[in-house]
Amino acid sequence: MKPSLIKIPLLLACILLSGVASAERADRDKPMNIEADNMRQDDLKQTSVFTGRVVLTKGTIVVRGAQLTVRQDPQGYQFATVTAEPGKLAFYRQKREGVDEYIEGEGETIEYDGRADTVKFIKRAQLRRYLGPVLNDEMTGGIISYDNVSEVFNIDGGATTGTPSGPGGRVRAMLTPKPSAAASQPKAPAAALPAPVLRATPALGAGTQ
Repeated sequence: MKPSLIKIPLLLACILLSGVASAERADRDKPMNIEADNMRQDDLKQTSVFTGRVVLTKGTIVVRGAQLTVRQDPQGYQFATVTAEPGKLAFYRQKREGVDEYIEGEGETIEYDGRADTVKFIKRAQLRRYLGPVLNDEMTGGIISYDNVSEVFNIDGGATTGTPSGPGGRVRAMLTPKPSAAASQPKAPAAALPAPVLRATPALGAGTQ
């Protein structure tokens, strides 16, 4: 059975989150740097396979996993697929553009599409947004995809690939509201009370005979 797609409340949550989670777009044009224990290059297919404690960096993007396959098309766009060790999750992190915010995600497989500028987390998918070091939003599902161009998240509960935190194809989301403008404004100092008025008092016995 095909996994059911997200319901309207989750779609609304994705729209709300999309407005505050724009990733660093300059990362798309940065070089891809990779460290691993082993590498196999296929010049004919323009693919490279890295295995063993793989770490990929591309601008503010950091990806970690057990195996990484990288392909480059004739136009120079890069595509990457990262898989985790059995029982573990591959890791992805990217800075939000212009502010101190980060997106972190995990999945058994992570796919990065340089042409479309999208990232997809597949099986036991998790996505978190941090404001500095503080966790702000968190979501889990079967598949989570993020479009960096349109700034929209899509979450599939994955009825056939339920997660421990979202069994049975259910999506779980924790979204922290942004502080209101009034709450974020500094409070005005309390108005100073008027100084007491001092009045002269006649001396004791004044006016007596």
